[in-house]
Amino acid sequence: MQTIKLILKWLLGVLFVLAGINHFVSPDFYLKMMPTYLPWHLLLIYVSGFFEVALGVMLLTRSFGRVAAWGLIALLIALLPANVHMALNPELYPAINPAALWARLPLQAVLIGWAYWYTRPGVRQRWSRRVRARASF
Repeated sequence: MQTIKLILKWLLGVLFVLAGINHFVSPDFYLKMMPTYLPWHLLLIYVSGFFEVALGVMLLTRSFGRVAAWGLIALLIALLPANVHMALNPELYPAINPAALWARLPLQAVLIGWAYWYTRPGVRQRWSRRVRARASF
């Protein structure tokens, strides 16, 4: 199970790094998605791209993996209103199938759950805590 968890952790980290890089490579794609009620569209695209790259890389480190997982959860929650806006206003996004707009919402929940998996201590960490706790008596 640990091997699968590690492989999926790398997959999640790389997914966010690539998605974040895409914010800088193709900002026009994201500009079309921005809700009108948000200010500074281009800046927000770059900021979210930066955090996707940074948190994706941090997820893959031992020192910052758990913090990065919490950061990814916060980022995904912050992006949720924009995804709801898109689903509720498909006429604003004629190039995107309305079913795809709605499919993004449960996908967001899957990504949050996936990231949450890495907020939990691993088997080795739990075991070492138990050993330290027993040794302190």
